[in-house]
Amino acid sequence: MEKLKPPRNFSYTNALRYVGNIHPQLTEPLLQEIFSSTGALEGCKLIRKENSSYGFVDYFDRRYATLAIVTLNGRHLFGQRIKVNWAYASSQREDTSGHFNIFVGDLSSEVTDVTLFSFFFVYSTCSDARVLWDQKTGRSRGFGFVSFSNQQDAQSAINDLNGEDFKCFALLASSLCCFNSIKL
Repeated sequence: MEKLKPPRNFSYTNALRYVGNIHPQLTEPLLQEIFSSTGALEGCKLIRKENSSYGFVDYFDRRYATLAIVTLNGRHLFGQRIKVNWAYASSQREDTSGHFNIFVGDLSSEVTDVTLFSFFFVYSTCSDARVLWDQKTGRSRGFGFVSFSNQQDAQSAINDLNGEDFKCFALLASSLCCFNSIKL
């Protein structure tokens, strides 16, 4: 299998993925081969424990890492569903308080933070995506916010994607603004 080279403007921010519920027959080289199908890997580590195995996959670019969550989470390997998710300590989370945020409405109840982010990750400065949830019912409130570190990318996302259909929702992207914090 030919190894992909990282793009010119790659970012190391939040490119590490946790992989859980790994079957004992899965080897580190096979794990690396499976995850390299979504993008260029920087590294891969499989950790074997007495009753379970898990691993970490490090991508050159967080866009590849996000794609891994969207496409590989829940996949069956040796008859066992793997769990793929973000891997970071809370102190490592990027501060997006000075970023440009766009409001995204008309979201279906199936849309999560990861699926919303996957729609916008083509813009290299997309830094975060959050769907807002009703605390009483646990259901989506039907809208969210997407953050960009660059104002031009945020405006381009509004211009390019407003009205586009994605995973059971028509995207309504508008209201470019810079928030110190979002409190709803």
